[in-house]
Amino acid sequence: MRTKQLRELGVPDECFAAALQGIQAAAKASRSRSRDLKARIAVIVADPQAHLDDPEFALLAKSLAEVGAFVPHQPISYRTWGSDIDQASHAQMRQACAVPGVVAAALMPDAHVGYGIPIGGVVAVEHAVIPYAVGVDIACRMKLSVLDAPPEALDRDPDRWQSAIEKGTRFGVGSVHERPQDHEVLEQDWGVTRITREHRDRAWKQLGTSGSGNHFVEFGVLTLEQPDDQLGLAAGSYVALLSHSGSRGVGAAVCNTYSNIARARLPKRYEELGRLAWLDLDSQEGQEYWLAMNLMGDYAAANHDVIHRLVNRFAGTQILAGVENHHNFAWKEVHQGRELIVHRKGATPAGQGVLGVIPGSMATPAYVVRGKGNPDSLNSAAHGAGRCMSRTEAKSRFTWGAVQKSLLANGIHVLSAGADEVPGVYKDIDRVMSQQQDLVTPIARFDPKIVKMCSDGSKAED
Repeated sequence: MRTKQLRELGVPDECFAAALQGIQAAAKASRSRSRDLKARIAVIVADPQAHLDDPEFALLAKSLAEVGAFVPHQPISYRTWGSDIDQASHAQMRQACAVPGVVAAALMPDAHVGYGIPIGGVVAVEHAVIPYAVGVDIACRMKLSVLDAPPEALDRDPDRWQSAIEKGTRFGVGSVHERPQDHEVLEQDWGVTRITREHRDRAWKQLGTSGSGNHFVEFGVLTLEQPDDQLGLAAGSYVALLSHSGSRGVGAAVCNTYSNIARARLPKRYEELGRLAWLDLDSQEGQEYWLAMNLMGDYAAANHDVIHRLVNRFAGTQILAGVENHHNFAWKEVHQGRELIVHRKGATPAGQGVLGVIPGSMATPAYVVRGKGNPDSLNSAAHGAGRCMSRTEAKSRFTWGAVQKSLLANGIHVLSAGADEVPGVYKDIDRVMSQQQDLVTPIARFDPKIVKMCSDGSKAED
């Protein structure tokens, strides 16, 4: 029987080998003629689960059952917040909404093109996880600590604050502390996967470092117009420390390893989905990725713990209150009356009453927000201002030295950064905030004063 005939019977290309093996076994047993084989295969295609014990075609039935778990379906629709989102981001979102198993989606106002799905994309999947819908920098995170120092201290003794940042963390691809830091996260089970086991020592060395790209550590002034019981702070202005970084090299290794596994197993009929390849959570690889991803969440949180601990030690300050949140992560949540895997690629969790931080740029404010739990956004909000320009274009249009001088004239001291991260490459954060008033309520404003980023221009996933 030819492959054309198998296709006519509804056999997917990836099941051809199993079908041909069954045909050969049936011929050898003299159990069916060609016409009978066609009818037999058609019956198996219609209901593979009922034929898992077939003497000759059990493998075909099993293959069909596995493929059939994700049959093609009409792409779902998604709601968009924001009006100035490029068409390439929408194209990526439409493709993500065509992935089998995706049942709900939303696009945040800071959206721009990413890998797999756009930054700012949110997709909910039934019982499967898409590694690239989580991202390379798994559990990238914002952390803000409110300190026991008055705002005027930043101007009175700038060397103290600058030195604290310089001593308290490291920036750049592969950056490490000269003396590895300790944290209880290292006592967790890093043997849950081969990748995490092999990269534990690397993770230890990079613990408390900030990486590259759009990651930063900065001191600034946090202003609350009204007292907030959830924050535990009175109205007023405070010195605060804000950081943005994730799971560093080990997180990227986890993403790439399991995304490659998912792509290798992607049925041919879905090969155009590429980086949107998924892992069923019932599979061994799906379970491994899930365990590794959650470990990376704990590691990213520990990374910020160490940064804030060290920087505050060198600054001689104590932490009064704090807010932190992941993006680039997947959560098991209940939506539409069922448990779904909600992927937030560069999007902030914004469930009812949930606190988060949404930054602007090195020259514009960040906002502490309280989520409104909007079901249309899958309880999500923007994770920042969002880029409006590629890194390559930014480097051709801006000179870092000139931007740095301009910022200093406006009272913002940037210790290091690159032209690809200047304020002009980002959308207007206040416009972004105005476009998601039904998603979050701002409760405090953070204005950066002393900023440090990586100066080498290395790429990083948002």
